Amino acid sequence: MMESRIKRLATTLMDATTDKDPLVQEQIYNALCYLGESEPEEILNACDEYLRQHDKLAYPHRVIILKAMETVVKDNIGLLEKSTAKVVIFLASNEMTKSKEVIRDWQQAASNVLVAVGQRFINKVMEEVLTKFQPGILPHYFVMQTFANLSVSNVFGMVPFLNSILGTMLPMLGMAKQDHMKSVFCYALQHFSESIQEYLANLDKAPDPTVRKDTFSNEIFSAYEVLFNSWLQHREAKLRLAVVEALGPMSYLMPSEKLEEQLPKLIPGILALYKKHTEAFYISKSLCQILEASVNIGSRSLDVQLDPLLGTLHPQICAPADPSVPLTVKNHTEVLRCFTVLACSFPDRVLAFLLPKLESSNERTRVGTLLIMRQIINSAPSQMEIKKPFILSSMKLPLQDSNNKVKRAVVQVISAMAHHGYLEQPGGEAMLEFLVRQCALPSEPPKKQLPDADDLASDSVQSISINTLFLLSTTVDRMNNVLWPYLLEFVTPIQFTNALTPLCKSLMYLATKKQEEGENASLIRYDLNANLPSPYALTTRLLVVSSQPYSGECRGAAALRLLGVLHYSVHPALDQLWSKKVPLLVEHVEENTESSLSQKEWEEKLLLFLQETLAAVSDNTWICHFVTEMCRQLNSYNGFVLEKNFLYKCIGTTLGACASKDLVQKQLQELLETARYHEEAEREGLASCFGICAINHLEETLAKLEDFVRSDVFKKSVGLFSIFKDRSDNEVEKIKSTLILCYGYVAVYAPKELVLSRIEADILKNIFQYFNTKDLTLKLCLIRSICMISQAIYNGVKCGDFIFSRKAELVAQMVEFIKAEPLEAMRTPVRQRAMITCTYLVILEPHLSDPDRTELMDTCLAGVLALPPLEPGKEREESGSDALPKEMLYGDTISALKDLLKSLLQRNLTPHGLQDMFAHLGPWIKSNKEHERQRAVEVSAALLDFYLSKLNVSTVIPFYNLGVLIALFSPRCSDSLASVRQHAVDCVYCLLYIQLCYEGFARDHRDEMVEGLKALKKGLEEPDFTVLFHTCNNIAMVIGKRVPPDQLMSLLLAMFEGLADPDKNCSRAATVMINSLLKERGGVLQEKVPDIMSIIHSKLEEVDEEHIRKAAQQTVYILASQHKSVVVSSLLGSALPFDSHTCAMWRSLATEPALTSQILEQLLEKVNRDVPYKESKCFLLGSGAERIATPLPLAATCALYEIMSAPESGAAVLGLYPPLFVTLLLRVSCTVGVQLPKNLQSRERRSSSHGLAPRSLHPCSRAVETLKVMLARGGSEEVARAVGNAGGWDLMASPERHHDGVAALAGAMARHAGPRLPLIVKNLIPTLSSVFDSQRITTTAFLAELLNSNVVNDLMLLETVMDNMTGRQKDACTLVRMLALRGLGNIASGSPEKVRKHGAKLLASMVNGMDDKDDPHNLVALEAMSSLSKLLDHVEERDIQSMLLHIAIRIRPFFDSEQPDLRQSSIVLFGNLSRFSEGNCEVFFEQILNGLVTLLLHLQDPKPEVVRACKFALRMCGPNMGCEGLCDMFLNHLREERSLHYGEFMNNVCKHLMQSYPEMLNRLILTNLFYFKSNWVDIRAAAPMFIGFLVLHVDEEHCQQVDLDQLISALNLLLKDPVPAVRVKVAETLGRLVRIL
Repeated sequence: MMESRIKRLATTLMDATTDKDPLVQEQIYNALCYLGESEPEEILNACDEYLRQHDKLAYPHRVIILKAMETVVKDNIGLLEKSTAKVVIFLASNEMTKSKEVIRDWQQAASNVLVAVGQRFINKVMEEVLTKFQPGILPHYFVMQTFANLSVSNVFGMVPFLNSILGTMLPMLGMAKQDHMKSVFCYALQHFSESIQEYLANLDKAPDPTVRKDTFSNEIFSAYEVLFNSWLQHREAKLRLAVVEALGPMSYLMPSEKLEEQLPKLIPGILALYKKHTEAFYISKSLCQILEASVNIGSRSLDVQLDPLLGTLHPQICAPADPSVPLTVKNHTEVLRCFTVLACSFPDRVLAFLLPKLESSNERTRVGTLLIMRQIINSAPSQMEIKKPFILSSMKLPLQDSNNKVKRAVVQVISAMAHHGYLEQPGGEAMLEFLVRQCALPSEPPKKQLPDADDLASDSVQSISINTLFLLSTTVDRMNNVLWPYLLEFVTPIQFTNALTPLCKSLMYLATKKQEEGENASLIRYDLNANLPSPYALTTRLLVVSSQPYSGECRGAAALRLLGVLHYSVHPALDQLWSKKVPLLVEHVEENTESSLSQKEWEEKLLLFLQETLAAVSDNTWICHFVTEMCRQLNSYNGFVLEKNFLYKCIGTTLGACASKDLVQKQLQELLETARYHEEAEREGLASCFGICAINHLEETLAKLEDFVRSDVFKKSVGLFSIFKDRSDNEVEKIKSTLILCYGYVAVYAPKELVLSRIEADILKNIFQYFNTKDLTLKLCLIRSICMISQAIYNGVKCGDFIFSRKAELVAQMVEFIKAEPLEAMRTPVRQRAMITCTYLVILEPHLSDPDRTELMDTCLAGVLALPPLEPGKEREESGSDALPKEMLYGDTISALKDLLKSLLQRNLTPHGLQDMFAHLGPWIKSNKEHERQRAVEVSAALLDFYLSKLNVSTVIPFYNLGVLIALFSPRCSDSLASVRQHAVDCVYCLLYIQLCYEGFARDHRDEMVEGLKALKKGLEEPDFTVLFHTCNNIAMVIGKRVPPDQLMSLLLAMFEGLADPDKNCSRAATVMINSLLKERGGVLQEKVPDIMSIIHSKLEEVDEEHIRKAAQQTVYILASQHKSVVVSSLLGSALPFDSHTCAMWRSLATEPALTSQILEQLLEKVNRDVPYKESKCFLLGSGAERIATPLPLAATCALYEIMSAPESGAAVLGLYPPLFVTLLLRVSCTVGVQLPKNLQSRERRSSSHGLAPRSLHPCSRAVETLKVMLARGGSEEVARAVGNAGGWDLMASPERHHDGVAALAGAMARHAGPRLPLIVKNLIPTLSSVFDSQRITTTAFLAELLNSNVVNDLMLLETVMDNMTGRQKDACTLVRMLALRGLGNIASGSPEKVRKHGAKLLASMVNGMDDKDDPHNLVALEAMSSLSKLLDHVEERDIQSMLLHIAIRIRPFFDSEQPDLRQSSIVLFGNLSRFSEGNCEVFFEQILNGLVTLLLHLQDPKPEVVRACKFALRMCGPNMGCEGLCDMFLNHLREERSLHYGEFMNNVCKHLMQSYPEMLNRLILTNLFYFKSNWVDIRAAAPMFIGFLVLHVDEEHCQQVDLDQLISALNLLLKDPVPAVRVKVAETLGRLVRIL
């Protein structure tokens, strides 16, 4: 019986192999394998029988079965009975040979079965297959392939058969006419030869150790003759390749004499194939095997073949390998192996062939040859040993090659040479120099290129060379003495600058190694290495390149480290200093980045290090040699501007430490003679060198400069032998510039006590003669030099006793320079530099005269403020070599102007001084050119801030010009330019604080009102009139409060003048400020009240000006305070929708709370007096009545909105909060779905197209907006925000979801406005009996949601509200009944402690709700279940016990409901009920078992909320199931947030179920069968999987419960399901049924 069932299962699965879905096919294959694991013999026999019976089954389906058989055989080969093996062999042999045609997939699968069985039953397999291999009859293609594969998979079993197979096979070779047969013979011969070789290589383990190579030699040779002489000539390329693949392994087995005899034909025959085949790998592999076989027999004829061999193989390497085609890379490897074989046997001839190729003109030839050289250097070291000098000399030409690919190949050859001792030979140094030159190549960004074989595509020559140099230094020990100290020769030459980082790293490593070996003192042996750079040269070079530490891959740190290691060789006295200082310098570089490092600070550190070094050495001779070397290196840094500049500073520092005055003068003279004066950096460098030198040698420096001034260079008639005779006039100007700069630097650096006395006598005397110049460079140097001299004087005396007699002259000269600059553009920094210089000059004594001061100010203001604005796009404007980015130049020039004016103001820090300054600035501040205003106000702000910061009031004096100055700046707070507005506020801010200081307040006193100005600046960023208007008003209020009475009139008069300001914004600001000031000091408009109302509206229509509107609103307010009823009536009479002017007038009524309250009460009365809508019958057939809004309540609602939208209405709204809230909530309720009257609909469309009505007039939208604004104004912004965030306002306007919106509002009120609720509830309860359904729904929804909060309990409202909810259970409206139940359920969360008290009453309501008859969509039932779930936590157990079973049975049908929310609620409720099951445990346990399968399957429910409900219910039911393992699983795996691996989980659940309740198996299976027809795919797939897992874990004794025939039939039916995923699960389960057969 069991056997027939297994067979039935297998048959069911095999019937399903016709399924088209590959995943299903895969699962059927797996299921068959699974059955085979359990019963291999049975399944193999079943497969055999099935295939024999279904002879017509198409081959793709047979393949699945054969593959399963192969796997079952492989996995159970040790267990198979011989009889079964025979059956399988016979079937597979038949399947393989049934079709004479080759059908690859099918026959291959059958062949694989034979190979699998052959692992153990080789004799049986051979016995069967040999029957298909008869002498004289051409065998089936797959018979030969099976032999071949068997020979590989079972070498020891197969080789004994090979002799007879070869004997039978040889005559057949001639009979094979078709290409595929010839190919398979080749395939067989190749694998036979390989397995024979393996057999012979492992004779010690072989069953027959007597087997010899010659056992097979003759047969192999006979086969060779056919293959080589006949088949190799075939026109079919695939066949030729099959022949070649066979010939390689065959050549090892051929008789030696025959191979020797064949070589003269064989090798040319193979070589000829390269021309016929693009894919060369198989040819090269075979050729390499033939060459190895020939070398093994000591062939003599190979010698003759050498030239053609080399000639053919060499181009194979020269063609680059493509890494994306793996076979080309493999081919390269095989060809290089061929070269290794040949080089080991014929080293001389191979080299004689290769080395001349290095001179080829073809790049690929050179690269290929170098790759071969690398290969044979590495793989034939002993043969190449005596050839080293020859090979090295032949590399001379490649070393000069400029091609990048060749260079890369050369670097690889050098690397190979280093490992094998070539570089220690003469000529090795040339190789190393080449390597360093490549390291010095400029870095290039990686670009896409076709890489050569063995090359990394993106590696540039430079990076591969750097890596190679470092590896040779650190990993090849024999290279240490070759590289050290030789590499030092490359440190100083400038052409190796780019290689410095790798050089220093390698040298550092080598030197450290030498020190470890004890060679510290003799680290550099100059006696043995004459070419090495001197210690002075090395120190100079390494120090100078460190000045730019991040260039060249961070060469600074590497150079400093190397310098530290060489300290002993530089000077023995430096040991202690350098070992302490160098690591600190390196650390500083590494802690920073290029952007964070301060270059100035870094150079100062290096110069200090140099100073300390010179002090530590303190050997004048050494220092003299050092400075001479520094000067010698200067010229090599041409083109390295920054490094050269630093070297000049080093020379200055070293000269300063030099004791020999003569040497100092000689070197200074030499520097002056050799400098490249036309380069700005050089001029700077030379000047800083002179300055630094003057610290210790002031006399010598000044004397040398004096000599230079007197020398021929500056005279017109040039002497014959002058070193400067060939210099042009332009160059002479540059020399003068440098000289003047030198004087400036000397003044700055030299000791102040010595230099002050020399300034006028020696320094200025030589500078003054050059002022009359037009040369820009000279002009700028003059200005800089004067600036430096002024700073030197200022710092020297801090403006004490020194009287600078030539000050006025110098200021006048600067003014002339500024005047000479063109006004139409700024091309040079002359203005800026001249103003900086004047800033320092102004400070010095004596004072400037008034005319000079005026001239200076006017010239600078006109020269800077009047410049045209920067044009975007013209980033730079070139002007000789002094081009600067324009934006920066403009910014620096403005800063210089500010500093100069501050310097001038400092000398007269009084209101008079301030007035004088603004007398000059005033016209610019009021200019009608934006850029002039902008600059003038920016400068003013800076000046006033400076004045305030420096002000020190000793006596209280009047700030007499405050009003005039405030009037100058305050209207500018509304300027059209944002930057002017910001600076104008700053000016007003400073002026008011200056006033406070003059009133006697301390300077650090902070006035709250004035500080408020800072906060107002934010409002001035955007040019929005309303914001500017508001801000200007606030500024005016501050000014009005802070301006003293005596200044008020002058302020107002000046303000009125401001109305004529050319900038429209500023004139508008003036009106606002005048209004505000007047309001602050009393209004005078009251007698005009009766006329104003109508005039205002017409004025507003005529003129849309901000200040007019403000005045109008003020007037309306005054009018309303006297005649509120008239004002309200006339405004309500305005046409709907209200225009913007009417709205503004309404809003002005919100100003004063008492008045506002009275107006709000009038409007509420108008809303409530009339009915909210009228029903109008629609003319369209079938449509109900249409509701049309009544006009008066609508207009009153709009008016309420406008008034309450004004922030000032807050107090009035608070006073009327409950009636406003209830009226507006019910207004919303009554306007849902209500339409506008026809006349208003068209008017609203018109006005919206004219842009008049910014807000919709729709009744419901209006009511919602008004309620929102009422909440905001009544201090309940949190409520409005919370409702908005929950989407409640949109819901409230939706007819379907209105009650949800009301609930959101109620919840927010309970959270944020609890104390307001008693009066609101009191006002709402009467509407529960309203005639309008909508009002009953709204009120019920509001009260129901209040019960969700404990606030009703706190406010003593609980019983009232609960009784009202219970009373609604018989309401005619379904929605009201549903909401009432929701409210009662909400008590569980709002006041849980009260549930117990009212438990029976609440439960009765819920059960009644579940039994509601008038509930077609189960709305009430759904709410009853949800609410009951909530209540269960808090009711008395006895209250629920009596109803438990009734509820459980009532909700069970909902588990599979089509409505997801019903499924969810019923399942959650079921989970909650399980807690009360203890009393009647068995009864409820039965209910759990009834629902268990459903709950587990619905874990695959398409709705996530249902899945969460199932997880909850299962967690709750777990403890009641009496199985601890199952309970733990539910609690751990079904946590809310945890994702579930369903298959694994169900496997474990079924294991526990079958351990605890094995008798339930049949019941569980039958319940699952019900779900085979489910509409949900995932549940249809889960049901068979559930059954599969149950079967997997059930014990044998419980198997008989199952009606297997019914189950298999059901699965069989489901196997035809349209969804592949379901069919996959069915196939899997069918495989598992083997457990219960």
